[in-house]
Amino acid sequence: MESIEVIARFNEQGQIEPLSFMRAGRSYHVDSVGRRWENDAGQHFLVMVPLERVFELVFMTTVGRWYLKRVGMDHLLG
Repeated sequence: MESIEVIARFNEQGQIEPLSFMRAGRSYHVDSVGRRWENDAGQHFLVMVPLERVFELVFMTTVGRWYLKRVGMDHLLG
């Protein structure tokens, strides 16, 4: 997993909603958030960015940091 910077907000229900993230000096806008779940590692979010690229973002609540797991079509990343 890769440590990243994420801009997120809390929605009306108190859930975290990732809005964008930075990777290697490049910003990625989150078009939509799909499945989300929680386990011992933290809170996981499957997000879609432009060009239908899908990533797994992980918020590790124990350390208050975000991490990126690349999922689908990651070969398109520069």
